[in-house]
Amino acid sequence: MMDEAFLTTEEVLEYLQVTQRTVYRLIKAGRIPAVRVGRQWRFRKQDVDRWLESQQGRASRASAVVAGVRPTPDRRARILVVDDEAGIRELLSKTLALAEYEVDLAPGGQEALERLRGFHYDLLITDLKMPGVDGLTLIREARRFLPQLPIIIITGFSTEASAIEAINLGVNGYLTKPFRVPKVLSVAAKALGE
Repeated sequence: MMDEAFLTTEEVLEYLQVTQRTVYRLIKAGRIPAVRVGRQWRFRKQDVDRWLESQQGRASRASAVVAGVRPTPDRRARILVVDDEAGIRELLSKTLALAEYEVDLAPGGQEALERLRGFHYDLLITDLKMPGVDGLTLIREARRFLPQLPIIIITGFSTEASAIEAINLGVNGYLTKPFRVPKVLSVAAKALGE
């Protein structure tokens, strides 16, 4: 049971649904204050909640950035998340922000193509089934002008034919809904070569 004032490392892992590596990165970077008690870290719940709220604000700001931003060698990886379901977009945005990625959101394939032409991205995560420009069409179009862009497909309707086509298009990861937060972070890190 969670202590109301303080959380252990295990409780923070469960509360935030992230990996232990991510929590240690956040401690080391000074993002979440923690106190070492013996061999265990302790966190004030209000500090964890405050940090989580700041990440939600940052994810919203990241999705509203104007074109023309140029990458620098010391910047964080920038990810474009494309899904027609707002709940999935928000979940992925919060999840990826926890691992300190910059996240932009697009509700469909056409909007994603416009963003890909105007911004630099290190990773594309897209739903497979969307109205209008679907995930496979988006990947085919993106490959024409960004052949090296790592791509992860998320779908609730995995079929052998779509999986084969995705692999033939050079997709770096393939997740099936419903997915677990640690799995998303693991697949994103692998696609980014981390």
